[in-house]
Amino acid sequence: MPWHRHAAPQGALPRRTALGWMLGCGCALGTPWLARPAAAQGLPPDWPVPPRFTRPDVSTDEGGLWAMLDREETRLRRSPFRIREPALQSYLDGVTARLAGEHAADVRLYALFTPMFNASMAPNGMMQVWSGLLLRMENEAQLAAVIGHEIGHYLQRHTLERLRDMKARSAFGQFMGMFGLVGLMAQLATLASAFGFSRDQERQADEVGTLLMRRGGYDTREAAKVWANLVAEMQAAGDTSAASGGAMFATHPGASERSATLLTLAGGDSGGYVGEAEYAAQLAPIRGKLLEEEVRRNRPAESLTLLTRMLARQPQDAELLATRAELYRLRATGDDADKALADLQAATQTGKEPATAHRALGQLHQAQGRREAARTAFQTYLQRSPQAADAALIQQTIEDLKP
Repeated sequence: MPWHRHAAPQGALPRRTALGWMLGCGCALGTPWLARPAAAQGLPPDWPVPPRFTRPDVSTDEGGLWAMLDREETRLRRSPFRIREPALQSYLDGVTARLAGEHAADVRLYALFTPMFNASMAPNGMMQVWSGLLLRMENEAQLAAVIGHEIGHYLQRHTLERLRDMKARSAFGQFMGMFGLVGLMAQLATLASAFGFSRDQERQADEVGTLLMRRGGYDTREAAKVWANLVAEMQAAGDTSAASGGAMFATHPGASERSATLLTLAGGDSGGYVGEAEYAAQLAPIRGKLLEEEVRRNRPAESLTLLTRMLARQPQDAELLATRAELYRLRATGDDADKALADLQAATQTGKEPATAHRALGQLHQAQGRREAARTAFQTYLQRSPQAADAALIQQTIEDLKP
C-alpha cells in the first residue's frame, strides 16, 4: 500500500509499502548464508551475524544486477533531491554503523527530499531514506528500528531469494524497473505484487532488526510505535487496509499485527537508548523544509494527525503550530478556520513564529472580512520577510485592503 499517491522523483528509488517496505530491498550476494535463514519464531541472543558478503562476478546474473545497481547509485548520488547536510549525513551513517557492525563498510545511506515514508536497500548495499520518514521519526531508536529492519533484509538476502523464486532471467530486468520508476501507482502495485516480501521474510527482518537494536543498545520498544503511528495516520484518512491486512497486504503482516509482533520481540526489554533530543537537534536544520513538503503533500488528514502527535510532545513549538494552522486553513472544512486562527495566535505569542505565520493570519482575516486585521498581518509578514518571493503580491493586497 503506497504511503500516498504522489509520484516518485527522478533520481530517487520508488516507495514500497505504507512504511516503504513492500518493493525490493536489502539483500546480499555471493555467500552460502541464504541456506541459513533466521528462525521464524525468534532469534537466539547469540545469533551470529554473517560475515561481510563478497561481490559477485560480473559475468553472472547476480553480478550483472549488482553492476546495474551501481549505475543507479551514481544517479542517486548526484540527484537534486539528495539531502546534502554533512552533519545529518554523519549522524545517519553513525546510526547505520551502530546497527550493521562490520557490514557498515558495505552500506551507503542516502537521504532524499521526498515527503513520503520510505526506506529501502538494494543488493549492492545502497540504502535510501526519504524525508517523509525522517519527519515522522520521534527519536533515534525509532529510526534505528527502520534501518535495522532494512539491514535485516540485507543480511537475510531476501531480494535475491525472491528473484531466484521467479526462475527467470527477465526478473532481473523487471527488478531494475522498480528502481527507475517514476509515476503510475498501478505499475508500482503490479511490481509490488511480484516482488513483495513474504510474511515470513518481513517477520525475519523484524527479528533481525530487533536483535540489532538490542545489541546496539537501543530501546527496542520504540519499534512498535512506528507502526502504531502509521495506523493512526491511515485511520484518520479513512484507510485501514494496512492496519487490517487488505488486498495490497495479502502477503504482508498488517500494520497492527506488525506493531504487536514488535512488542512481543521486545519482550522483557525495559530500557535502552532513545535519543529524542539528539535526533531533534540533528533534524533541526532541515525540519522547516520537511514541514513545508508535508503541507504540499496534500494529505491533510494524515498530516494533521502527524502534527497533532508532534505537538503533544512540543506544545509550544511555534513552527509546528504554524504548520498545523496552515493545514487547517487549506482544508477549510467545518471549524478549521477557527482552529487555524487559534494555532496561529498561539504561535505568535511565542515570539518564535516563522514569518509565514503572519501571512496565513492575513489570509484568514481577509477571508472572514476583517480587512484592517488582515492588512496588519500582511504588513508584519513583509517586515519579517521583505525579500519573500510573493512580496509584490502581498504589497498589492495591502493596497487593495486600504479603506
